[in-house]
Amino acid sequence: MIEIVPAIDIIEGKCVRLARGDYSQKKEYGDPLEMAMQLEDHGIRRLHLVDLDGARDNRVVNHKILEEIASRTSLVIDAGGGIRSEEDLRIVFDSGARMVTGGSIAVKDRERFISWLKQYGPDRIILGADFRSGHVAVSGWHEDTRLELKEFISGYRAEGVEKAICTDIERDGMMEGPSMETYMELKAEIGELYLVASGGISSMIDIELLDEAGIDGVIVGKAIYEGKISLRTLESYIIKNS
Repeated sequence: MIEIVPAIDIIEGKCVRLARGDYSQKKEYGDPLEMAMQLEDHGIRRLHLVDLDGARDNRVVNHKILEEIASRTSLVIDAGGGIRSEEDLRIVFDSGARMVTGGSIAVKDRERFISWLKQYGPDRIILGADFRSGHVAVSGWHEDTRLELKEFISGYRAEGVEKAICTDIERDGMMEGPSMETYMELKAEIGELYLVASGGISSMIDIELLDEAGIDGVIVGKAIYEGKISLRTLESYIIKNS
């Protein structure tokens, strides 16, 4: 069964969603802790928590919210956004994250990312592979690179990465369906990779199609906040397939 991982993105202490990574197109959805507690109440066990202020400022910013969610729920939290230094990593783990997703750091400081992978292990260090038009993007999606997505992930797979969160920026927050072809190709060509699809999820049908295609996990954000996928429906799906 595919692992369903709701996302909470944070700007200035609020739960938000962006459209295609554009900070000027943000929509607020209230308190992150309240949302996390609702998710837990409906059988969710994993949470993808993104510090968008941190991603923009190149340092961890919203660690207090991470700490609050970690201390008041039993959710297994994967945190990302702004993690650039040893101090950032320490803060995030000390605040209660069980896993960390590194995207920009994996592009800009390969040596450091690999050292984290060796120190903490592939269960705790996840590769963030955000892409636009087949190429990796970093720094809160403000900066495009020439790195091809498949080569980027393959290179880190060879270094021991076992999990990758792959976000199609053009689809993120748009609820137009996921990049099925891209995910199926990655899954087929990069052996033993635990692949988490992100971006564009609009309905349970999208999740079911990814599940049927053998994708390991899916991040769901705006579809939950906009009521396209209810928490009751997610709970029923988890129970049915557990």
